[in-house]
Amino acid sequence: MSSASKPAGQKSQKGGFVLGLIVGLLVGLAVALGVALYITKVPIPFVNKVPQRTAEQDAAETERNRNWDPNAPLAGKAARSASGVVNAPPALTAPPPATTTASAAVAAASAAAALPPVVTAQPKPVAPKAEAAASAATPAAAAGADAYIYFVQAGAFTRPEEAEAQKAKLAIQGFTAKLMEREQNGRTVYRVRLGPVDTRESAEDLQRKIEGAGFEANLVRVQR
Repeated sequence: MSSASKPAGQKSQKGGFVLGLIVGLLVGLAVALGVALYITKVPIPFVNKVPQRTAEQDAAETERNRNWDPNAPLAGKAARSASGVVNAPPALTAPPPATTTASAAVAAASAAAALPPVVTAQPKPVAPKAEAAASAATPAAAAGADAYIYFVQAGAFTRPEEAEAQKAKLAIQGFTAKLMEREQNGRTVYRVRLGPVDTRESAEDLQRKIEGAGFEANLVRVQR
């Protein structure tokens, strides 16, 4: 065999091997596709054999579940009769004899008669002397309270800028003041005041502190 014919034979063998490999892959893919289609179309065992439920059966099941009471077996017969809904168990039971119901009613009536009567506690009447003492104590307490509130005034000015300057000086010393306007003799007066204070003692103490800081201060009493 010549050397020129060998390379031609080897090329033909390689080409046939590649072609056979491609054809085998295509055949395998076709077989796999056919098996998958067969599996999806064939009914699944033990699943499709179950009988299909109708809409009427589903509605009846929903109605039974709506009226179902999980505590019905634990409740007494009297409670189920009072509620008006009897949730019977799956097994049918014979109704109790009438004599049992009558005996139960008689026993309940006798038990109710044996109970002691309920006594309602009545409020104790208040003695007239106690009422008079309470009414007399209220005006006394009101009289003991101070009917005035107090301010400490640290100056009165006709110009608002002067009042603001006085307020700023007090703030530097740690006192919080506010401006109060009032018409006096046809002109506005700006008063710098601290307070209000509920008791006279506290107001006098605040006045001493302001005077100790170098300001002139007056005690002003205003009715509540």
